[in-house]
Amino acid sequence: MSNDHEILADRLNAEPAIFKGCSSSELGMIVGVAIVVWLPLSLLLARLLGAVTMGFGIAGVGVVATVVVMATLFQRIKRGRPEGYYQQWLRIRLQTMGLIRAPWVLRSGSWDIGRTQHASLSSRDR
Repeated sequence: MSNDHEILADRLNAEPAIFKGCSSSELGMIVGVAIVVWLPLSLLLARLLGAVTMGFGIAGVGVVATVVVMATLFQRIKRGRPEGYYQQWLRIRLQTMGLIRAPWVLRSGSWDIGRTQHASLSSRDR
C-alpha cells in the first residue's frame, strides 16, 4: 500500500522552485542564453590575448555569474506576483515596443460599437 502523504509530481500545479525561486525551465533558459552570449565573446577575447583555451574558463565563470544575477533578478520580479506574471509583462513590453503582438486587449478608454443608427429590438421592424 502506498503512503498517502507522498507528494506526486503529476499533482503539482506549477514547476517547483529549484534555485532562487526559478524553476528548472527558467534556469535552462538562463543558462542557454548565457552560453550563447558568453562562449563566443570569451573565445574571441581569449584569442586576442593569445590563449584560446582560457576562453572556456572565462565563459564558465561568465555563465555562472549570469545565472546567479539573472536568478536574483527573476526572484525580485516574481516576488508576491501570480504565476506567469513576468511572462505576460514581457509580452506586453515587447508589444509596446512594436516587436510582437500580445494576444490581449491593451486599449484603455471608451469603446464604441461603430454603428451610426439605432437598431430596433423587435423582429417586426426588419
